[in-house]
Amino acid sequence: MRRLLNGLYLLSGGLAAFFILAICAVVMAQVMLNLADRIASFTFGEAIGLTIPSYADFTGFFLAASSFLALAYTLRSGGHIRVTLLITMLSGRTQRLFEIWSVGLVMIITIFIAWYAISLTHESFVYGDLSSGMVAVPLWIPQSFVAFGLVVLAIALVDEFICLLSGKAASYADKGEGLLAGGEKE
Repeated sequence: MRRLLNGLYLLSGGLAAFFILAICAVVMAQVMLNLADRIASFTFGEAIGLTIPSYADFTGFFLAASSFLALAYTLRSGGHIRVTLLITMLSGRTQRLFEIWSVGLVMIITIFIAWYAISLTHESFVYGDLSSGMVAVPLWIPQSFVAFGLVVLAIALVDEFICLLSGKAASYADKGEGLLAGGEKE
């Protein structure tokens, strides 16, 4: 089961990286088209008008997808910023209870948000909602990546909660060994 969950978190992180690369590719392509347009303007006295239709919309969709898809992987790898000033002042048992309470609360909130994101994605699909850019993209497509990222984060938080309840250390506690380093979290 641990291998399956780590694979899910790694898949989600890999998809996030793919969308970051897609942002870079679209922005670089648009910059090159702007450069070609500028050169044509200087050479022929008139710009050609080269552009990627709705490139700002696409990069925005890619940014949303990468941000939400990266959440679970980042949590499990210890990459999220944690404010440990308060928790380090607590005794061992109180510290553990506070950590269980914190993860449990975030887990409940994340499950609710994931459920809402799935509902919103379904609603966009049913009603055929489209983006308002030059290229009308069905909104359920980018929303589905956000919903998937939230579902994977909810799974990761349930995983963390169960581990903490069973007395194991949180996966994010040791920042030295992440999922990419091949570290098996028990």
